[in-house]
Amino acid sequence: MDDRAGPVRDPHPRTRLDDSFSTPVRFSLMAALTDGIELDFATLAGILQANDSVLSKAIAHLHDAGYITSRKVYVGSRPRTWVRATRTGSDAFAGHLRALREIVELGGGRLTWSSGGDG
Repeated sequence: MDDRAGPVRDPHPRTRLDDSFSTPVRFSLMAALTDGIELDFATLAGILQANDSVLSKAIAHLHDAGYITSRKVYVGSRPRTWVRATRTGSDAFAGHLRALREIVELGGGRLTWSSGGDG
């Protein structure tokens, strides 16, 4: 047995980060859909400040992963797409956030979350 490896440790929390949330739009999309909120496409585009193409791709990716559902309804003759996180998606996003917090804690917790720009 090689003693240079040191004691066996738990895997670094980065191994629990979910690649489905690796883009800012997909991450922000899941954050917008917390607490069972269902939002329509236009509202999401406004909140996320994302163009239709980028948002459509993010929705498709998360839908394929089973993390969101979408439904299309018609208002008159115009379609409107509504999006909601699934239980699987909400659980995966919560796990992703836990892993991010643990990474910060491993760094000594020196990072603080601030909305100010005086950084």
